[in-house]
Amino acid sequence: MGREQIAALIAVLEQQLKQGTDSVIQGTWKIDYDKGRNAFVFDKCENDGYCEERPSVVALDGSIIDKGGPLFG
Repeated sequence: MGREQIAALIAVLEQQLKQGTDSVIQGTWKIDYDKGRNAFVFDKCENDGYCEERPSVVALDGSIIDKGGPLFG
């Protein structure tokens, strides 16, 4: 990640913290930058592989691409 992406990540984290319990990044174990989508992927998989939720995806401008959510039920 470059400076622009790091600054955007900080802004996204601050924005999501203000959301409280409605935050789409709550429960995140790992944050990745997807260069192809120009977005951050908030991975909610535990122990490198066990997943009950698909990751949340948030664009650099803070818009939600995918809220993530349960894989089962």
